[in-house]
Amino acid sequence: MTSPILTAYSSGKVEYKGICGPNWIHGTDDNPILELANQTNTKLHAWEERAAVFNQHGRLFPFSEAKEITESFWGIIMDAFKYSNDHSAAIPASRSLWDFIQEKAKQQYHNLPDAEAERKREDLLQVSEMWGAFTGSPVQKQSLKFFWLEECIEGENPFCAETYYKILHRIAEPVAKADIIRYGHKVTSVVCSGSEEAPQISVETSNGQKHAFDEVVVTTPLGWLKRNVNVFSPPLPLRLQQAIHAIGYGNLDKVCALPFLLQQVYITFPTAFWDVPLDNEESISSTTHDNPLKTVPNTTATTAPLHQSSDPSKPASPCFAGFIQWATPHYAPDNPQHWNQEGINLAALSSSCAHPTLLFYVFGSCALHIAEIAASTPPAQQTEIITKFFQPYFSRLPNYDAASADCTPVEALATVWANDEHAGYGSYSNFPVGIEEADRDIEVMREGVPERGLWFAGEHTAPFIALGTVTGAWWSGEGVAGRMCKLYGMKEENVVSSGNAVDTIGARG
Repeated sequence: MTSPILTAYSSGKVEYKGICGPNWIHGTDDNPILELANQTNTKLHAWEERAAVFNQHGRLFPFSEAKEITESFWGIIMDAFKYSNDHSAAIPASRSLWDFIQEKAKQQYHNLPDAEAERKREDLLQVSEMWGAFTGSPVQKQSLKFFWLEECIEGENPFCAETYYKILHRIAEPVAKADIIRYGHKVTSVVCSGSEEAPQISVETSNGQKHAFDEVVVTTPLGWLKRNVNVFSPPLPLRLQQAIHAIGYGNLDKVCALPFLLQQVYITFPTAFWDVPLDNEESISSTTHDNPLKTVPNTTATTAPLHQSSDPSKPASPCFAGFIQWATPHYAPDNPQHWNQEGINLAALSSSCAHPTLLFYVFGSCALHIAEIAASTPPAQQTEIITKFFQPYFSRLPNYDAASADCTPVEALATVWANDEHAGYGSYSNFPVGIEEADRDIEVMREGVPERGLWFAGEHTAPFIALGTVTGAWWSGEGVAGRMCKLYGMKEENVVSSGNAVDTIGARG
């Protein structure tokens, strides 16, 4: 899946190329997705380490102050990674990342007068809410015990300025040529029979057709598995069912459960009216080598310039900041819960890919709210309704004029995974407060039930260093393929592997 990209705008018509999904390649060290991006000449973008941050009253922080706050936050995140890595076994399952951030914030700014120190701590805590856009869950619900699982491949985090569509087409080439994809065939049952030495599997689809297989690899999203464990017969082993339900994912109960959900909202304008330099910006050459943005362990960052490859010797871009945060807004009538908003300025992409679009990442309850708007609003009215919700935020940008047509969106597109049955009503795996054995849960799903010929792959079964990423999904598929090839006695040179992809689990368990 890929994210939409604006390819043309004329006479009020927006044309998007691609479909909705990932925007990033997480990590560049031995990353097969980066290799595919290079092979397909996919245009990638490295963001500058600049962010525009608005406080709870809608005031834009001076650049130097925003830089200080965000670097303090990333310093705390770096400490949290180390603490979780060193003490995971002793950390209570009930302790959250938010608990850790609050404790660390209290230790900041003691050299300032009390009132100023308290204000800065409050600003720091509000900015810390940005973490939810990386994991699809509010920071208050993130496990500190298993925070170490959020660390991903080292290296840089390129943004797919041209979207993933070329990569997707390259990956799909073999099966597309073989004509073995069956669209519109919804699986309703997976029946395992036979023996451990010769398993047999019957897969039935909603049109009544039955298909016989020797081995089946289940690559459905984790959210789908959570809702459809009854599809498998005999029932999946109890420990596997426990693992599936333990790892966080989509919204299983819209009343009781807080979702682990990240969605994108693209809002396109006739022109990028906001795209002017921030006032009083410093050159990015002032960035120091010990900046936490450079040294914090890599993670699945979406709304921060983490591990970017921009040249610090170059002057700042003439564009507005690439990353924008509206922290705990108290000025938006349609957001009484003060959900943080995070966005990316797609007008700041390189000239061949730039377009007048703001990309918002929404998560948790806010993502559910947007999904409910989309579900209850006719398509022709969705741009108007979505614009109304986000207007308090983009109206804070430079040059906004409510009377100007240039400041009126022409299209709004929301991914609304929370409404998608086949996406499992969510986005990707997550580690909530209260989880006791997240690492083992992942291993159990990764093992599958090979004695029945039943295997599982996807980002939720990836090597720990790539959970929740496209690379992790790729590696998990390679890992299963390697085990199956060994099972059937294929020569080693015919077994596809990539770094951590092939695990050490035996062929039949």
